[in-house]
Amino acid sequence: MIAIAIFFATATHAQDVIQSKQYPKNQFRYPLDLSPSTAGSFGELRANHFHSGLDFKTNQRIGFPVHAAYDGYISRVRIQFGGFGHALYITHPNGFTTVYGHIDSFTPEVAKYIRDYQYKNQTYEADIAVPIGLFKVNKSDVVAISGNRGASAGPHLHFEIRDTLTQETINPQLFGLTIPDAKPPAITAIGIYHLNGNPFSDKTPKEFLAVTGANGNYHLTKPQVLDLSGNTGFGISVIDQNSASINRNGIYSLELKLDGITMYTFAVERFAFDQTHAINAYIDYPAFITARRWMQKCFILPGSRISLYPQSINRGVIAFNDDALHEVQYIVKDIAGNTSTLTLKVKSNTSSSNIAPERPAGTLFHYDKKSEFANDKVKVTIMPGNLYDDLDFIYSTTPAKPGALSQTHHIHNKLTPIHDEYDLWIKPDVNPGADADKAVIVNAATGSIGGVYEDGYVKSKARAFGDYYIKLDTVAPVITAVNIRNGSNMHAIRAIKLRMTDNLSGIKSYTGKIDGKWVLMEWDYKTKVLSYTFDDTITAGKHTFELAVSDIKNNVSTFTAEFNR
Repeated sequence: MIAIAIFFATATHAQDVIQSKQYPKNQFRYPLDLSPSTAGSFGELRANHFHSGLDFKTNQRIGFPVHAAYDGYISRVRIQFGGFGHALYITHPNGFTTVYGHIDSFTPEVAKYIRDYQYKNQTYEADIAVPIGLFKVNKSDVVAISGNRGASAGPHLHFEIRDTLTQETINPQLFGLTIPDAKPPAITAIGIYHLNGNPFSDKTPKEFLAVTGANGNYHLTKPQVLDLSGNTGFGISVIDQNSASINRNGIYSLELKLDGITMYTFAVERFAFDQTHAINAYIDYPAFITARRWMQKCFILPGSRISLYPQSINRGVIAFNDDALHEVQYIVKDIAGNTSTLTLKVKSNTSSSNIAPERPAGTLFHYDKKSEFANDKVKVTIMPGNLYDDLDFIYSTTPAKPGALSQTHHIHNKLTPIHDEYDLWIKPDVNPGADADKAVIVNAATGSIGGVYEDGYVKSKARAFGDYYIKLDTVAPVITAVNIRNGSNMHAIRAIKLRMTDNLSGIKSYTGKIDGKWVLMEWDYKTKVLSYTFDDTITAGKHTFELAVSDIKNNVSTFTAEFNR
């Protein structure tokens, strides 16, 4: 039995919730003056990650004051193309750091500090560690204006509370920043996985059973006693809604009990960012990739290392081998303690033959050991910690695609997740000659993963299994002017706007200049527009604008235009 100490903390006007420690309840304030309503919950399931904070709604508008949640100092500011877009970090004396993402603008003094950094370092994207005490703030001070920057789906404020020492992100509602919620989670289906001692994979025999019910009480649509034998895993499809929003959010905790004994616990209390890709071990990843089904497994893969599993017995895998009738119960809670349950009757049957998965004749990779596959054309090396379970690794090839310098190498399949990355080397079938430095490895589904030609191979780091081949990138990026051409009168124009695209390896850098001096070009994630906003340094008269864009393989395009201001 694997167990970690947990206790039950009483939530306001609700039932108990599972957490490992207590957090201060009366120190932090809500970061907005709006009635608290969320579009995303902490730990909510997202593609390739657990959601790391609360997404506070801003009435589908930008421009609301963002307040410091507590006393402290601004310790970090970040400007990026995607992600949070513009983000602010405040470190507090109580051991926590709050994060404010997708903001539209900073206070004037912070904006000047960022702009000075950008011009000094000639970069738009910036991740700046701010000296301690340079920008002190008091609780409720306005520190930013809410926005819609970066990879947001609409205007909102992303808000986090992190442990300053470990940088683990923690559920803000455990600090008393609650959202009105009187609705229990809704269970829509369950999953049965016939493991029988074999690694979990896309070949694992499984079945999904429909569920019906309401108001916290659920049962199988077709009530039955399940006839199961051998090592079995369970799963569940469930969503949650609070009382302040129509959005479908994630649950807080999930328990699986066998005859009253808790075999498995999941709770979204806190996690580290280097763990967040382990969501692909938590969900039924093959079901998600093939059918976009969010089935949450109630058993832990042996290579999954994440703090969202506070307790389990035998990793949640249940052995049915005694010919007895058993009761399996799911207990699902939201952060307010609203609870939904579903109970199954299971007849353990040792006389039934176990349903064993198809075991392909592959190379056995162990999740906890360095794994390698090599032949005269390809090398794959996976370090411990990047597989969630043992793997029967399968490899094959098909003829080269038009324009490719190699066959297509089928590196296992896309239904098995990788936690971080692995080494992938492919030997060209055609000598790249003088263009060797332009060679990249291409994932047939997602595009270039880069690469360096060395020792007769193109070498790169891959983040997924799939189909890979080599191509040359000799084509420069394309620059398309939006509102400027040679001789343009820009007197009444607020900003110069252009777009840039690349056919293969991707944009590496861009540099804009006016009259030979570097100017700040902002690249917007949603519109893909690159823009320079005029300031008072550009005086009336004739000027020359230049833009140089390079891709990862150092193919360069330039654009030049004279304009009048």
